[in-house]
Amino acid sequence: MKRWIGFALHLAMIVVLTSFGSYTIMKKGDFTVPDSLKVENGSEIFAPLDSIASLDVDEVTPPFLGKAYNGFKEALAFKESQGRYHVVNTLGYLGKYQFGSSTLNLMGIYNMDTFLDSPELQEKAFATNIARNKWILRRDIKRFTGKRIGGIEVTESGILAAAHLAGAGNVKKYLRSYGKEDVTDAYGSSISYYMKKFSGYDISNIEQKKNAKV
Repeated sequence: MKRWIGFALHLAMIVVLTSFGSYTIMKKGDFTVPDSLKVENGSEIFAPLDSIASLDVDEVTPPFLGKAYNGFKEALAFKESQGRYHVVNTLGYLGKYQFGSSTLNLMGIYNMDTFLDSPELQEKAFATNIARNKWILRRDIKRFTGKRIGGIEVTESGILAAAHLAGAGNVKKYLRSYGKEDVTDAYGSSISYYMKKFSGYDISNIEQKKNAKV
């Protein structure tokens, strides 16, 4: 009886398998992707892990947090580092706002490891740098705000964003040459680009301060 049951089960299995038609067991490497499923262009974009600044984040929509100071600083941070505090790029610029060590030294920050490990210190450094650049550029802000240079309306926030990128001295040259002395950083961002991208924010709550320190 057991033999007959085993034989019957074996026969039933053969019938089930053959009912699905013939099949072939393929070894690794035998499979060919049908043309209809092939992707002609690469679908992945790779960016250097050590340099968020080299990523063209303009292709990504940053969070919109309004046109006041908080919206301004977060939009700028997204452009600089995608808002990440512990980023160090290939040129050695640090943190959420990608500060250079020389700029941090001017504001009284000398320990770069401490700076990277402290989001609170990075936020204070950003506000301090805005206050410092407001003082340095106070006459240019008053003189050029509302005018157009190269088709771009000059605003206080645009001027200060550009100063964050290229330094207050270079922004003075840009404004006083009416756009002729534009400069670009190592990743392709220019003063004129920052003037346009970060225009129209209200950052009046940050007061200008001579030799501002954290």
